[in-house]
Amino acid sequence: MTITVLVPDDYGMSALAGIEGLELLRFDAREPLPPGGERADVLIPGIMAQRYTVALLDKLPNLKLVQLLSAGSEQWHGKLPEGVLLSICRGAHGGSTAEWVIGALLAIYRELIEFEHTRQQRRWHQHVTDTLQDKRILVVGAGDLGQQLKRRLETFDARTTMVANHARDGVHGKEALPELLPHHDAVVLMVPVTPATTGMVDAAFLARMADNAILVNAARGQVVDTDALLAELHKGRLRAALDVTDPEPLPADHPLWTAPNLLLTPHVAGAVTGHRKRAYAIVAEDLARFAAGKEPENLVGGDY
Repeated sequence: MTITVLVPDDYGMSALAGIEGLELLRFDAREPLPPGGERADVLIPGIMAQRYTVALLDKLPNLKLVQLLSAGSEQWHGKLPEGVLLSICRGAHGGSTAEWVIGALLAIYRELIEFEHTRQQRRWHQHVTDTLQDKRILVVGAGDLGQQLKRRLETFDARTTMVANHARDGVHGKEALPELLPHHDAVVLMVPVTPATTGMVDAAFLARMADNAILVNAARGQVVDTDALLAELHKGRLRAALDVTDPEPLPADHPLWTAPNLLLTPHVAGAVTGHRKRAYAIVAEDLARFAAGKEPENLVGGDY
């Protein structure tokens, strides 16, 4: 049996070519479906055009699987017809996201942004800085993203504690968070957006964090109560590094733009060279399984 796949870019057409049992159709979410597109079994949304691609669902009566190129899947929750599977690109972006977290922590602890400001002022402001070494880092989310970060933190001699939805060997359950938060120098969020994680980092969560601790959000903006975080930043009790915000993108008049004690980047943790190559390598494996009558390995659901 041949599986018809809607592919959003030329790179994907090349990367998936040669997989037995697949018929590949190039499509653009902003344009009408290509000839034969209405019989598609699999839809691969483009990373930057997912909101347009959601609108195609009612035109695809044979759809069986939506295969994402991203790790985040929140735009598709509650949108798929009954029986349609949703698979993420687990493993493609963990390394680059972990790299961003390391970079953000180093920039804060080693005061790299402050040193750049003094360079522009032509001031030689030599002084001792903090260090990532020996810091206690609480990583909330023990999936691929969290494990990739743990491995990298250990090379910097930081001490890592992992938390997930459910406890398992070497990982605390989420019920341990209130006890763990006060004893860590930084808290890194690497969880998917679900009803349970939306707003998880509220005023009570932040209040339990240690003075001068750093909140790092590499998950999604909806995980953090923005107003509660702003209150802590303005008090000067906490610091933060955000790659994601709520809302996103930020309006020009949003208070996060001018908040103190904040490092902010525009959702670029996974936006690195080679990201499509890594993503399509995982997609190719999952679609080969699907064409062979097996379930993809990266279906949405389960623990974080």
